[in-house]
Amino acid sequence: MTDNSEQRDYWTDAAGPKWLRHQAALDALMQPVLDGVLFRANLQSGARVLDIGCGAGNSTVQAADAVGPEGHATGADISETLLGGARNVAQGRDNVDFILADAARHEFAPQSFDNLISRFGVMFFADPEAAFSNMAKALKSGSIVTFAAWGQIPENPYFTYPAQAARAVLGATPKSDPDAPGPFAFRDPARVEAILSAAGLAEIGCDTQTVHLTPQGGIADFAELCLGIGPASMAITHFEADAAQIAALRDMVIDVFAPFDGPEGLRIPAQINFFTATKP
Repeated sequence: MTDNSEQRDYWTDAAGPKWLRHQAALDALMQPVLDGVLFRANLQSGARVLDIGCGAGNSTVQAADAVGPEGHATGADISETLLGGARNVAQGRDNVDFILADAARHEFAPQSFDNLISRFGVMFFADPEAAFSNMAKALKSGSIVTFAAWGQIPENPYFTYPAQAARAVLGATPKSDPDAPGPFAFRDPARVEAILSAAGLAEIGCDTQTVHLTPQGGIADFAELCLGIGPASMAITHFEADAAQIAALRDMVIDVFAPFDGPEGLRIPAQINFFTATKP
């Protein structure tokens, strides 16, 4: 099986601290996506839930709330940095725990979970077929798999607009392979459905929806978030941008997102693939 150590290092050393600095803003931004996952998962009272790529724990805690005190939610993530934040979020809860694990390799207790969920946590495996095959071993027969992944790149201005602004102000960063492990690796439903089928899952489906992301605060706050994590942040680091360049980039990010600012605040359209499957 292909090793995922590169992802472990990235989410522990580079991305993890950034994510924790912006954790509250990111959780608020992506709450509509998590709502979509939990709605489709239809978690039942008393169920045992495995949350893959749980990050800083918000999704795991909400799953635990859904299954109640008789149920249990286990969050698994490859980043000890993010799990430190997750343990703080879940402090005092008896029906939540977290494990440091590469879900593609970890030996989960066989047939121990009723549900597998993930909000943007399963697109990073070097060998996704092998990863899902391994995770499926942890599921009982009839268990439901539900996860969200970003859809087509042009339909997700949360990524494309900051990237375009950064190119205009700073220049082009090296191109990355969208099919490599990363945010858009699962943008093609047919490819993902084939992966899930090869991993032994059944009743596979994808519901592609336009969801509106809900940033906290005003547009200036959202611009700061974009400069702190994501394509604009990576460009700032790559080009070692100075204060004047960062200020110009901030202004451009505000300008490009202004059309999404309305009476209810910013509402940013995002194409999301909601996948479902069952363990035979």
